[in-house]
Amino acid sequence: MPELPEVETVVRDLRPLVTGRTVVGVRHSAKKLRRPWKPAWNARVTGATVTGVRRRGKWILVDLLGRAGSVRDRSSAKQAPPDADAPGSPGPVLRVHLGMTGQFTVVPASTPEPDHLHLAFTLDNGTELRLRDPRRFGSAEFFADRTALEAEMNAELGPEPFGLDAAAFRDAVTGTSRNLKAVLLDQTIVAGVGNIYADEALFRSRLHPARTGRSLSAAECDRLRLAIEAVITRAIESRGSTIRDYVGGSGLRGGFQNEFAVYGRTGEPCPTCTGAVACERLAGRSSHFCASCQPSAISRQPAKKNQQPVAKPSLTRRKQVGRKLTAES
Repeated sequence: MPELPEVETVVRDLRPLVTGRTVVGVRHSAKKLRRPWKPAWNARVTGATVTGVRRRGKWILVDLLGRAGSVRDRSSAKQAPPDADAPGSPGPVLRVHLGMTGQFTVVPASTPEPDHLHLAFTLDNGTELRLRDPRRFGSAEFFADRTALEAEMNAELGPEPFGLDAAAFRDAVTGTSRNLKAVLLDQTIVAGVGNIYADEALFRSRLHPARTGRSLSAAECDRLRLAIEAVITRAIESRGSTIRDYVGGSGLRGGFQNEFAVYGRTGEPCPTCTGAVACERLAGRSSHFCASCQPSAISRQPAKKNQQPVAKPSLTRRKQVGRKLTAES
């Protein structure tokens, strides 16, 4: 699944290619994505101009300058019906999620349509912004009220992994008994971290993914916080990780997969010791780690077979021994 570095790469690629361009047409597939595109949104988007492309967590936000008389069209709105006017709105926005296999790219409009193309926005310069998604876990939605959407997303997502507040991060991590893999996958704690970068950050911080958040010391929390930022930053520099389907907004592949320390390397040598990379199922996901470099929190010695527990001497027996020792002295 594309995580923060991949989504950020897509955003950076798309920004110069679509900003300032006007949407002159929309085509959509009859096959539904995870959140289906509504045919009524075609008219809302056609004629709008792209004013920017940005990211929040794993979401892509395409800001639009709508035509006069833009209307509110949010299926989740409770304060007003879907077609109610939205005066004062800063402008509509497209929200896109790449799911597991999504690709959001700009190509010449004359480019033959690939398989699994679900949405195409034709732009006024002869290019198209296309959303392709073989497994259809992605989505694209139109929101007329940008401010309301941003407030909703900020309520559901935690902070970005850059410059995290040390005390707040420490409180969030140590305030739960969940394992660290589950903690890092929780988008309310840090937005944008997924399976790949959780494994890589935990290896970098020398923390076992099965340890609980509550077991971490303040120093370990700081180590993890800095490792998350370092791994994410480096992955962005490498244009993310291409394992199967991922490409950036210009169609180029990522390169961070060539720098994985543990992710997807089960049985291979650890890059920092003589051990081998292990894999364990945690938080419903495959978790990769080095048991030597990332020791578990509790080390238990295995009990010997058929070993009987030692009985504690009775009070009477202790008194007898005491009298005997006194007499001998």
